[in-house]
Amino acid sequence: MDAKILEKKIELVVDKLLNLGGADYEQDKEIPLEEVLKSGKCARDYGIEEWDWPQGVGLYGLYLLQSYKNTDGYMDFFVNWFERNLEIGLPSRNINTTCPYLTLVNILDKMPEKEKYEKLCLDQAEFLMKELPKTKDGGFQHVTSAIGDRNGVMLNNGQIWADTLFMAVLFLQQMGIRYNNDDWKAEATHQFLVHIKYLYSKTAGLFYHGFSFERNDNFGGVYWCRGNSWFTLGVTLFLEKADYLDKGTRQFIVDTFVDHAEALKKYQGKSGLFHTVIDDDSSYEEVSGTAAMAAGLIRGIELGLLSDDYKECAKKAVLAICGNVDADGTVLNVSAGTAMGMDAEHYKNIQIRPMAYGQSLALVALCYFERHKSV
Repeated sequence: MDAKILEKKIELVVDKLLNLGGADYEQDKEIPLEEVLKSGKCARDYGIEEWDWPQGVGLYGLYLLQSYKNTDGYMDFFVNWFERNLEIGLPSRNINTTCPYLTLVNILDKMPEKEKYEKLCLDQAEFLMKELPKTKDGGFQHVTSAIGDRNGVMLNNGQIWADTLFMAVLFLQQMGIRYNNDDWKAEATHQFLVHIKYLYSKTAGLFYHGFSFERNDNFGGVYWCRGNSWFTLGVTLFLEKADYLDKGTRQFIVDTFVDHAEALKKYQGKSGLFHTVIDDDSSYEEVSGTAAMAAGLIRGIELGLLSDDYKECAKKAVLAICGNVDADGTVLNVSAGTAMGMDAEHYKNIQIRPMAYGQSLALVALCYFERHKSV
């Protein structure tokens, strides 16, 4: 792909991300909860303004771009974003509202009033360790924000979800590294191991969306695209900084990643995209999950975890992502926020719309591809 075309795509995606705006959060109080969970039509998730996981992933993609370009070019945006949210008041503490902290911990030293933000990060790490509900085996229970009440939570009792690895565990690991806290680093490792134990399918090489300790099953047993991608990209971000791991633990996680990557190659569609239910080609093709997978595969090659055999898979995915960037920079064919489902139809019926994480994950994939032009 021509470098100028790729750079133009990146600029368009960034501009759209920065200007996604907000949403009419009052809508969530008017739509029945069951309808929101079935369709993904949650106003809270739209735009870039709210303090929650879609926006948190959006911020982190922007941070990775800033790091890639070795610039502070987006610091004004970050400072304004965090200041505005503090003025409004932060929402309830849970797994998903931890995600914005992943960016914050990485830009702390450049933030005005650093001590104020440092305390926020330290308090959130302590919350994850001591206050967040835990499942059997000490898994981080996937507590989320309540729909229509930003101060409330949905407990999702006894449930772990693949999303948690990206939304909360990466933050805890990076806090552990920054503050040389062995307990935080060890807990982040423990969470990766627990989620692999209960979500990874040895027969398919893919990850289930979640596990219920109350039901003792993987709900609908669905291999959801974006859920798998949280592991594909998240585990490379984790391993890159985990030089403190003992060889056995590291090898176990690496082996899982390699086997997972091998499975992904089998299920990639002819277009280069993956289906929202990975092993069901009657489900729609989905760009945000494909983007995170492509980014994870490229990082896996860079880290020496994957062979060059994965270059073509990553390249096909990136070319398909480029084909899904509209003229105004909107990343198309992104599925909305997705609650746990009991069958493939649930995932097929989630609405498609522009989302901050769709912009961000596409941005990350394009940037990694640009950096590794040999892919």
